[in-house]
Amino acid sequence: MCDEPKIDNSTQEPMNCTNHTAYVQCLPAPNITCKDHLGVEKVFTGHEVGFYKPIACRNVNGYSYKVAVALSLFLGWLGADRFYLGYPALGLLKFCTVGFCGIGSLIDFILISMQIVGPSDGSSYIIDYYGARLTRLTITNATFRKMQSYP
Repeated sequence: MCDEPKIDNSTQEPMNCTNHTAYVQCLPAPNITCKDHLGVEKVFTGHEVGFYKPIACRNVNGYSYKVAVALSLFLGWLGADRFYLGYPALGLLKFCTVGFCGIGSLIDFILISMQIVGPSDGSSYIIDYYGARLTRLTITNATFRKMQSYP
């Protein structure tokens, strides 16, 4: 039986999140006998920690999703959204061109709302609830691509 993760109210992520992983305590059921790597048997009573279960968490650095969407909606034509997210060159370009005549502002609003554009440091947004989030699927060199065979 594993504990629920303790959630940090300011980031809405599990506490002690490092390298996208946090750990929660797990208590084996009473009268469970386990052998360790040396062959020593241990009988659990149900009150001691048997192991720590890793759970996934997100790296956040203080960028709020609500603030980013609001800046994009109301001040996107001035580039405030891109300045906030850490893209000063694009922010200045949007400022000088009045949001690429409004089209760039609309595109940025859609991209930020869908969480495709995030903070420049690679961290995730702080979202005001703990629960399901968007997960972006990517293909990298570490991803295996299987060739399709046709019958």
